[in-house]
Amino acid sequence: MRTYQITAKQLIVLALATAVFASGAVLFYDRFGADLLGRLVGAKPEKAAVETVTNIEGMTDPSVATDEKNNREVYSAVSPGVVHITSTVLVEDWFNVYPKQGTGSGSILDMEGRILTNYHVIQDAEKLDVKLSNNKSYEARVLGADPDNDLAVIQISAPTNELSVVPLGASRNLFVGQKVLAIGNPFGLDRTLTTGIISGLSRPIRSEMTQRLIDGAIQTDAAINPGNSGGPLLNSRGQMIGINTMIYSPSGGSVGIGFAVPVETAVRVINDIKQFGRVRKPRPGVNFIPLANLGERFIRAVEIPVNEGLMVVEVQSGSAAERSGIKGATQAVRYGRYQIPIGGDIIVAMDGQKIVSRDDYDRVLNNKNVGDRVQVEVMRDGRRLTLSMTLDEGPRFSRSR
Repeated sequence: MRTYQITAKQLIVLALATAVFASGAVLFYDRFGADLLGRLVGAKPEKAAVETVTNIEGMTDPSVATDEKNNREVYSAVSPGVVHITSTVLVEDWFNVYPKQGTGSGSILDMEGRILTNYHVIQDAEKLDVKLSNNKSYEARVLGADPDNDLAVIQISAPTNELSVVPLGASRNLFVGQKVLAIGNPFGLDRTLTTGIISGLSRPIRSEMTQRLIDGAIQTDAAINPGNSGGPLLNSRGQMIGINTMIYSPSGGSVGIGFAVPVETAVRVINDIKQFGRVRKPRPGVNFIPLANLGERFIRAVEIPVNEGLMVVEVQSGSAAERSGIKGATQAVRYGRYQIPIGGDIIVAMDGQKIVSRDDYDRVLNNKNVGDRVQVEVMRDGRRLTLSMTLDEGPRFSRSR
């Protein structure tokens, strides 16, 4: 029998080698062993615990996902398509002119670099810079805008592999209590996610630029702050249902009352800008005074047969209103310090909807396109008449009284 002697040095080397081999075996099993063993017995491999979501098609059905998982997946899928917009305007004081910067958000619409945002984000800008999720910046140009609905479309020239599109959803079937998510750049902080619910629908808000009614605004308690303007309001499937536009806040910060323009309104604006290079507005071509502005005393004094409606003051030559037969004022009477034109038709309904105020009138036209036909009911000489008007894109009138 042969005897082997091991020195202390050799014993230490052997122990180290054994430890290294054992550690490697454990790591190998942790990485591959369970999967190999499962395959040997016919088991199917499990999905990884953390999934990387690159688009909304890969998202888990929100009805079966936890709230946290849904938040993570929507943000992962959509945030690369939300951009940071910096606008530079020139401000004049008593001594000189200097540049001033403001920030906002926007959503990439397509691989041609079109971006949807708010009009007030880009208003009067001498220069627009757009920063993508990869931190690269591109100068943008304005393609078209709709100040009445506080919307604008701008465009950048960037490689398609740097662009991620925010998918458009629908705002027709929303309900109060529905979960929503907002992504934007509040106070300059890139791509911030906030969540909440729809708090109200069809809220009457006004464009800060034109004071015209923005029809069907969505109210949400998702935190929206300065810099969120123009960013997307999303449903739990990662689809844009609105464009975050304004907040109600005595302090200037979020108090849980924010408003978004419905995506259907945005789609009309986007399509017009793509096809015509501008937003086409149906303009009947009438100037009017709401009877409510004149008061009961005046109405009785001049013997107007109704006390609600829009009294037509002027009809523009060649306009849709003139072609439909609407008549303007025939005389003027003095009322206090003012000369009030009277004798024209009084618009009391359009397409069966009662017309009392400018808002009622705007609400009907907001849902119409150039070329649509609308039935206009007027009072003339004590008789109620129905006139058919085909809307066109007439020149803009000065604001009605």
